[in-house]
Amino acid sequence: MLVAMSGGVDSSVAAALLLGHGHDVTGVTMKLWGGDSDSGCCSVSDVDDARRVADQLDISHHVFNFGRDFDRHVVQPYVADHRAGRTPNPCIACNRHLKFDRLLERATLLGFDAVATGHHARVVARADGTRRVARGADPAKDQSYVLHVLDQKALARVVLPVGDRTKPEVRALAAELGLRTATKPDSQDVCFITSTGGRRAFLGARAALTPGRVVDTAGRPVGRVDAVELVTVGQRRGLGLPGGDDPSYALGVDAAAATVTVGPAAELLVDAQGVDRVGWAAGPVTGPVLVQCSAHGAPRAGELVGGRPDERLVRWSHPEARVAPGQSVVFYEGDEVLGGGRAVGSVLVAGLHAPGASVQQERL
Repeated sequence: MLVAMSGGVDSSVAAALLLGHGHDVTGVTMKLWGGDSDSGCCSVSDVDDARRVADQLDISHHVFNFGRDFDRHVVQPYVADHRAGRTPNPCIACNRHLKFDRLLERATLLGFDAVATGHHARVVARADGTRRVARGADPAKDQSYVLHVLDQKALARVVLPVGDRTKPEVRALAAELGLRTATKPDSQDVCFITSTGGRRAFLGARAALTPGRVVDTAGRPVGRVDAVELVTVGQRRGLGLPGGDDPSYALGVDAAAATVTVGPAAELLVDAQGVDRVGWAAGPVTGPVLVQCSAHGAPRAGELVGGRPDERLVRWSHPEARVAPGQSVVFYEGDEVLGGGRAVGSVLVAGLHAPGASVQQERL
């Protein structure tokens, strides 16, 4: 079995558990980002930690250089999304294209029957023979949201050994085994965005950042921003607005017109949310679901209205905050992932979209 070892404690314990269960284990670390990194999971020290844990476990360890794939599937779309006024999920793109598609492809070529990772989630088999990603045992560390991209082909070959353990249990086992990563802090940020430069420095080196105007919902100018590409729907600070008792929030970003529309908190609430690029765990779904709109956000109740298989409109049970276009919207049945896609627009009046209508129609 091929184990993706990031150099962190979770993947280290995943490898140890599989070895203890009698599997023939080989560790692999993917070299993805070759630029500056001070807060993510792609540094030279991470590769070194993974290699040393492999030595401790007495298993083989390899490094796969997927840098070109990472640039094509993660970095370039990240920049393009910001230029278009969207807020992307680069870690989900990495999971889709690198940590599973590309790694599973390489595993097949090398003769491995499965790929394991240290994600805090579970793969569950259903009575009809299909599989789904399900929430992990530790609610605070659950990563099912970022694994919604896995389909049946991938789920048949993916193993998540730490998904039924809490993070403290994982660290305790790592300490018991004497693994060097037992107390290593978790990676928190996007690996190619440094804590010193942030998004502004990264994007500014790759695209021209556009100053823009800030308007209210009636179109009246109320301020300016240095870069519309850095504004996210729901954002409050950094909009060049005067302070006060009634703060304004970004309601929409029109990158082509270099315009940010703002309004009070009440205007963040909408009745429905459009989603495109939808993928399914085991087939399209309509009807009542739970919906998660961020990695650790609280599930929201809604109903999926059908259209094309790769599009859905989520009608909220009661008005909910807008989801920034580009963010992942993931559908659940209880603790199990049904599928998910990309937020494209929000709807103020639930009746604006008839079933089957394109979710590309948008309205502030």
